[in-house]
Amino acid sequence: MSVKSDFDGAEWDLVAEGPVTAGMIVLTADSGGTFRETLALARSYTDARKEHGQSELLDEIVSAKPEFDRHRYKSQEELREQGTQRLADAVALLGEKATPEEVADYKEFVVNLASAVASAHKEHGQQISPAEQAALDEIGARLG
Repeated sequence: MSVKSDFDGAEWDLVAEGPVTAGMIVLTADSGGTFRETLALARSYTDARKEHGQSELLDEIVSAKPEFDRHRYKSQEELREQGTQRLADAVALLGEKATPEEVADYKEFVVNLASAVASAHKEHGQQISPAEQAALDEIGARLG
């Protein structure tokens, strides 16, 4: 079982910011619904806290308030490119330091959070817009 103390500060930041970064990639993929989508992101953390004990790694990630440095990325394109790369880097790091089950749980949490954000608000008459689906597909591909 992996815990926060198994990672140095930069490594932990990389792993901990992954889920919220995925959510922000989807949130910014299409205009509209920002309030509902932000609430869906926060609700994903709240729901994961209720499942406490299933994964120590996820317990530690969701125990903190989701934080996102909105000044790190200068554009939506930069967020998508660099954010998905950081997601891939986080999964690679977890592959080195965590159990396969923890890696799978992490990936599942990221995908579920991003999907919840995408479906939180109908855009263009669709539950998930083509731009949001493209972001979800890219996130899924980068997670492996």
